[in-house]
Amino acid sequence: MDANETRTIIITGGGTGMSRAIALAFARLGDQVVILGRREDVLRDTAEALGPAVSWQRADVSRREDVEAAVSAIVARHHQINVLVNAAGFANGVNAHTPLAEAERRWDDTVGANLKGAFLMSIAVAPHLARPGGRILNISSIAAYTGGSRGNSIEYAAAKAGMHGLTMGLARDLSGQGITVNVIAPGFIAETEFTSGWSEERVRQIVAQTPAGRPGKPDDIAAAAVFLASSGASFINGEVLNVNGGWLFGR
Repeated sequence: MDANETRTIIITGGGTGMSRAIALAFARLGDQVVILGRREDVLRDTAEALGPAVSWQRADVSRREDVEAAVSAIVARHHQINVLVNAAGFANGVNAHTPLAEAERRWDDTVGANLKGAFLMSIAVAPHLARPGGRILNISSIAAYTGGSRGNSIEYAAAKAGMHGLTMGLARDLSGQGITVNVIAPGFIAETEFTSGWSEERVRQIVAQTPAGRPGKPDDIAAAAVFLASSGASFINGEVLNVNGGWLFGR
């Protein structure tokens, strides 16, 4: 890809927290960014706040029909996609004592948004990725290794661990075409919807276990995404990049 070429970046996740920071980072590089999510008001507000380089498309990434429609619309406007960032996801909270019917509902919702959504988006976008130079980045979690910092995260940990396998499978399939696929596994990231309700005591305990001595910020994840999407990362493929301040390493 020419250094002056304007790239098209798709970021799922609704334009909040890490997704918003990633969108802003790519927009500042001069890329055209499209944010996807289910909440039109959030998407619209984020796109307006981040400027003309950022547009939005409503889609529930757990629904194939939404994914197909969104990707078709983006390709019609931009013709080619350079980077897909699968950042959509949430946790519903499932533990071993959750009633079975409720556990199943929460499992389906969480796995749908996190894992199935990344799968559907990746398969839908793959034919339109730049060759060579296309990138898929999946946003996982430290919970893929730990099962969650305090339990009650069975469905979330499973979905995020599944994203690691998805990443490796996609990397095997696409690397021969000059496309890399990697996964970023954040630790505790403050200033996000996901962690906004965590108590001060819980945050203090995590920071005390973190060699960096501070919580992560959405910008930390955005910086990792920008690097993995760059030409300088073209020989990094099928990897898990842990961004957790040293809370967990050696994996």
